[in-house]
Amino acid sequence: MQERSDTDGAERGRSVGRPRRRATIGDVAAQAGVSKATVSRVMNASRTVDPVIAERVRQAAADLEYRPSAVGRSLVLGRTETVGVVVPDLANPTFQELLRALSRAAAADDYRLLFADSSESPREEAILAADLRRHCDGVVLAAPRLPAEELATEVERLGPAVLYNRPGEPGSGAAVDYAGGILALARHLHELGHRQLVFVAGPSTSVSNRIRLAALREFETGHAGVRLQVVPGGVDFAAGYDAAEPVLATGATAAVAFNDLVAMGLLSGVHERGVDVPGQLAITGFDDIPFSGYTTPPLTTCHTPIEAAAHACWAHVRALLAGEEPPPEVLLPVELRVRASTGGAAAAAG
Repeated sequence: MQERSDTDGAERGRSVGRPRRRATIGDVAAQAGVSKATVSRVMNASRTVDPVIAERVRQAAADLEYRPSAVGRSLVLGRTETVGVVVPDLANPTFQELLRALSRAAAADDYRLLFADSSESPREEAILAADLRRHCDGVVLAAPRLPAEELATEVERLGPAVLYNRPGEPGSGAAVDYAGGILALARHLHELGHRQLVFVAGPSTSVSNRIRLAALREFETGHAGVRLQVVPGGVDFAAGYDAAEPVLATGATAAVAFNDLVAMGLLSGVHERGVDVPGQLAITGFDDIPFSGYTTPPLTTCHTPIEAAAHACWAHVRALLAGEEPPPEVLLPVELRVRASTGGAAAAAG
């Protein structure tokens, strides 16, 4: 008897360590006393099932800890309840913040995001968007680098598709007022006495870069004595760091960087060369990423309302997914944030 008891104990021990079998739709149907088809309709939120029966099915599912198959659910519903997002640079905190805000907005509607980084390549952008669309119900293209004609074709082919930061183009859900922001920075520098400006440019494929440059040229034309020069830059810290020597060679007293990361790299580069900021060179960024207030000196920049942009884009996506007319494009205003990287710069201009 003792030997049998030991064997039974060993069997019980193995049973305890064995993973519990996952409940199936058949288990739920048996416990609720309904067909598997009825369980499927309840799990997919069909309103054709009697409420009393539906509650019995949900209780059985809860008791059994039943979880419907995501693949099976997508086949039944004809949708995946996911949306793809393509961004040009995941290393940029601005796009990280956008993805986080979009993810939260989507989650409120029981959707999830898949995302990809095109590494600033228009060709990769088109490939990634098409690939994501095969696995998602729709696509958001954030600050796409594709030329306008190609982008219009892609939006039509990928639909539902929404654009972020391609103002005025078909499919645009939201865009930042880069022209207004860059003009605010230029006016701020002009009021401090600066007349020699240099723009540290972003990628040539970036529409927002072209908008920034056009606004600065407009400012130059409309203000006597202002001279604008342009040096190549990019999108990241390294691009700004590498631009330090060319920027200083222009003799400008104020540098307007494409974004905050470029401005931070420029700050580091000119500091290494013993240049005082803002005493000898004022520097501005754009985006107001979280680090911009903690540089030495803190960076004057323009705050972009990423949370509002994400919600505007998601409202556009949600309407398209529902087969409804999407809301009009939202042009989001920016806010000038004056900090010490331009403070006291009037003396440098004299």
